[in-house]
Amino acid sequence: MSDPTYLRGGIRTDGPLARKHRVNVVGSGDEVIVLSHGLGTDQGAWREIVPALTDRFTVVLYDLPGAGPLLPEDFHPSNYTEISAFADDMLSLLDELGIERCCYLGHSVSGMIGVLAAIEAPSKFDQLVLLAASPRYLDEEGYVGGFRQEDLDTLFEAMTSNYQAWVAGFAPHAIGDNVPAAVSQFSSGLLAMRPDVTARIARMIFQSDVRSLLPLLQVPTLLIHSRNDIAVPEAVAHYLHAHMSSSTLVWIDAPGHLPHLSAPDQVKAILRAHVG
Repeated sequence: MSDPTYLRGGIRTDGPLARKHRVNVVGSGDEVIVLSHGLGTDQGAWREIVPALTDRFTVVLYDLPGAGPLLPEDFHPSNYTEISAFADDMLSLLDELGIERCCYLGHSVSGMIGVLAAIEAPSKFDQLVLLAASPRYLDEEGYVGGFRQEDLDTLFEAMTSNYQAWVAGFAPHAIGDNVPAAVSQFSSGLLAMRPDVTARIARMIFQSDVRSLLPLLQVPTLLIHSRNDIAVPEAVAHYLHAHMSSSTLVWIDAPGHLPHLSAPDQVKAILRAHVG
C-alpha cells in the first residue's frame, strides 16, 4: 500500500474533502494560514496576496461549495441554507487535512464562516482576519446594514431574470474603482458559476443575521474594511469592532468590496503588519 500523500507542514491532501474543495498548499512557513474566498470568486482571487504570505506561512487554499463551473456530484444548494453549513464544511476539511491550529483569512461571507467555525472550535484558530465581512446586510431600527428588503428583492430579481446583464452591471460597482483587470476577474468568477447556484447562495448570504453570536467569539480578530464598500458600509465595521471583544479594526485606503483584487498591495501591507 502506498503512503498517503502529504504536502508541506504535514498537511494531508489525499482525502475526499480535499479533492472536493480543490485544496492547494503552497509556502514553507512554520505556521498555517487558511484562505477562504467570497461569493463570485474562487481560490484564484488570492493569487496576488499569496506571495506575501509564503515566506512565513504554509498557505492552504480551497474552494467553497458552489464556486466555479466544476460542481461536485454531491453538491446541492439546498444543503447550504445557512452560513453554519459552510463553517461545518471548513472544520471537517481542517480535520481531514490534519491542521490542528491555523490563522484564517476570509473575505466577505467567508468572514462569518470563520467566525462561526472559531466559535464552535476555538482551539483550531490562532487568529481570524476578516476582509469586508458583515454579520447582517439588512437595515433595521438601530442597525445600518446597507440594504433595505426592497433593495435585495430587486437584486435577486435582476440575478434571476438576466444573469449576464446583472454581472455586467454589478461587477464594476463591487470593485469600486477604475481597475479593469479586477473587474474582469470578478466578472469571470461570477459567470463561471451556475446562475441558479449564485442566486440561491446570494439570497442566503444577504438574508443572514449572525449578530447575536459575535460576543461568543474569543479568538483575536483583525477586521479589514474599505470605505465606500457598496456591500458593507462603515457602520458595519464599527458594529463588528464593538461586538467582538478581541478585535482590531484597520481601514484600507481603497474603495470597493474586493480590495484583494483592486488594491492587493495595500492588503499585503496590512497582513504583513498585523498577521502572524
